[in-house]
Amino acid sequence: MKKVIQIAFVFLLAVVTFAFLKPKQTSKPNILMIVMDDAGLDMSAYGRTWVNTPGFDRIAREGILFNKAYTPNAKCGPSRSSIITGRNSWQLDAAANHWMHFPTKFKTYPETLQENGYRVGYTGKAWGPGVAFNADGSKRELMGERIDIHTMESPTQFISKNDYTANFKEFVGKTSSAQPWCFWVGFTEPHRAYEYQSGEKLGGKKKSDIENVPSYWPDVDSVRSDMLDYAYEIEYVDDHVQKILDHLEKIGELDNTLIIYTSDHGMPFPRVKGNQYENANHVPMAVRWGNGIKGKSLNVNDYVSFVDIAPTLLEAAGISMVESKMQPIVGKSLLPIFKSGRSGQVDQERDFLLVGQERHDVGRPGDVGYPIRGMHKNGFLFLKNYETSRWPVCDPITGYLNCDGSPTKSFILNQRRNGEPKHYWSLNFGKRESIELYDLTNDKDCVINLANEPKYASVVREMENEMEAKLLSQDDLRMSGFGHIYEQYPVANQKNFYERFMAGEKMITGWVNDSDFEQETLED
Repeated sequence: MKKVIQIAFVFLLAVVTFAFLKPKQTSKPNILMIVMDDAGLDMSAYGRTWVNTPGFDRIAREGILFNKAYTPNAKCGPSRSSIITGRNSWQLDAAANHWMHFPTKFKTYPETLQENGYRVGYTGKAWGPGVAFNADGSKRELMGERIDIHTMESPTQFISKNDYTANFKEFVGKTSSAQPWCFWVGFTEPHRAYEYQSGEKLGGKKKSDIENVPSYWPDVDSVRSDMLDYAYEIEYVDDHVQKILDHLEKIGELDNTLIIYTSDHGMPFPRVKGNQYENANHVPMAVRWGNGIKGKSLNVNDYVSFVDIAPTLLEAAGISMVESKMQPIVGKSLLPIFKSGRSGQVDQERDFLLVGQERHDVGRPGDVGYPIRGMHKNGFLFLKNYETSRWPVCDPITGYLNCDGSPTKSFILNQRRNGEPKHYWSLNFGKRESIELYDLTNDKDCVINLANEPKYASVVREMENEMEAKLLSQDDLRMSGFGHIYEQYPVANQKNFYERFMAGEKMITGWVNDSDFEQETLED
């Protein structure tokens, strides 16, 4: 009798366990966006030997690794605005800028999914920085329910205490088994600040691990150490991702979840974040969807933009553009690539990509920006700077506010102050020519401007004409003589920074160091 009871108990336990782990009864996929803050193409799946990212690598190995994924605008606010709306930043009015008021007329994919039966939420950093209100003045939740309940001890003083994994589990565990969900895991890493030498002391890394320091920075110990601190935070992110994947597998929802793992733009270093060069806009992207991607370990070379994410997620959820009631979306769904089962160039029409910026951080007179537009095509990057009299990284006297404070930034600034050659300062902080052209096959660091070489005159002319025609078709105000309107949208905070700073007001400067401020006005 005792044995019968034991068998019955084991059977009952198995039934309960099966019921708990049973996949959700829904034909719609779950959607998981994993977005790092300020991480470049520095994943081991891309061949980086000084960064180890088994979570990212697993998603790529069991799905697709995108080799040419880009943000249209390499700054947090406008980049994330493009992800959630499917529109380029120059199509988003005030949201073309950083620290903006998000326009009420633009709808987001999380809002659309929620209207169509999905439970929607996020943890950590979602859209922003900026503010969003409804037409009646109430606070607008662009990304659904915030789940920041669980915290944990962080390994350094600057890494967030947010327990991203536990908050994800909290959300999924409290979602009905019959309801699909959409969740955004928004890491604040590897955004600065970093604990100095954490990569070496905690991550066990060595400066010699780094194969190459980008040619626009001096190859010195402090720069290499800075890169290792950045790498350590990427690995911290990836450790959480591995745990999230393990949990999805445990509850039987891994294959029914469309997972996109990426970063909002490149690393928070000079000439990268806040610029429109190759390493600024080129982002890591791996996608896994067991039930929706044909094949595994695919390497796709099509140009893919963040504007393609929203239409991809809506189509995967079975929501048409008409049903979504979103503003016309310029992005194209990636589902044809998912279904192709092919590597290489899948869609021959994906042969170009547009980038650009308006106002990033404040710090120039009148809170104006540094307008740029650019196009990638045929291995070239064409850039046009529309206001070359302005400082591209914000004014020197206000601390070059469009570049986060760092050992790398300080070293380069001090080189100029100490009377050393201005080569690195000019590349990272100096004023620029109106037209720039780079051969990315031979110069991925974008340090050799070919625009003035006669043999590239036809390339410059053709790329400029094609770029501006495409932008005009997208109603870019900069193309029709009304670019100043982008600069008239109010800043969400720190308005008239330059004027107040020059008047002696004590300002909140954000992520810059005290040593970043020049003590005299620079001429060039």
